[in-house]
Amino acid sequence: MKLVSIYLMAGKKTPELAAAAVAGGAHLLEIGFPFSDPLADGPVIRLAGERALAEGMRTQACLECLAETRARVDVPLIPMTYASILEAYGYERFRDDAVAAGATSFIVADLPLESAPDLPRVQLVAPTTPDERIRLAAERTDGWLYLVSLTGTTGARDSVSGQLGGLVERSRSVTDLPLLAGFGISTPEQAAAAAELADGIVVGSRAVEVAESEGPSGLERYVRTLRSAVDDLAASRAG
Repeated sequence: MKLVSIYLMAGKKTPELAAAAVAGGAHLLEIGFPFSDPLADGPVIRLAGERALAEGMRTQACLECLAETRARVDVPLIPMTYASILEAYGYERFRDDAVAAGATSFIVADLPLESAPDLPRVQLVAPTTPDERIRLAAERTDGWLYLVSLTGTTGARDSVSGQLGGLVERSRSVTDLPLLAGFGISTPEQAAAAAELADGIVVGSRAVEVAESEGPSGLERYVRTLRSAVDDLAASRAG
C-alpha cells in the first residue's frame, strides 16, 4: 500500500477540512503550527501561516485545533512546526500537551538531528544530506522517513524532482522504514510518479490552496484523485 499524507495549516476550519481529507483517502495528516519565519516553506504555506496568525492561531489555539481535529479523525496526526515554537513553549510541555491533544508524532523542520532526543519526531532528509546523516536520521526517526525531494522550499512544481530517485536509493540502503516523498508534489500524475519511487507522498501547498479556494468538499475531491493515483499504481504493480 502506498501512503498519502496531507498537510493542512492549523485554523478554525481545520477540523472540518481534516475530516474531508480523510474522507478523500488520506492515511495521515500533518497539521502546521504557524511560525513567523518559516524557512522551509514556499509562498502558499507562508501565506496560510500569516492568515492563521492573523486569526489568533498561537500555540495554545493550535493545540485546541489539534484536539478538535482528533475528535473528527482517527488517522495519525502530526504537528509540523519550527524549533522556536517549542523553545518558547517548552519542549517537554509541548510534547505532553500535543500528545494529550491527539498528536501521534512531530515534525520540526529546523531542529537538528541530535537535539531534543526525547521528542518523537519524523526526520527529514534531502538530496544534499550526506549518507551518514541519512543513516542516523533513519535510526532516530519515528515511524517513517520524510524525503525532501528537491533542494528548495515547499510549493508546486511542473514535475517530480529528478533528485528523488537517488535519494530513495540512498535512504533505502540504510532502512526498511516507509519513505514518504514531499515538496513539489501537487497533481495525481506527480503523486503516481513519486509513489513509484517511494512508499508514499506528502502533499502540502496544493492541498492548502484547494482547502482555501474550494473548502472541504473540494479538498475531499482533490485528495481522492491523489489516492486513486497511488492506489492504481500499487494495483498495477501487484498485478
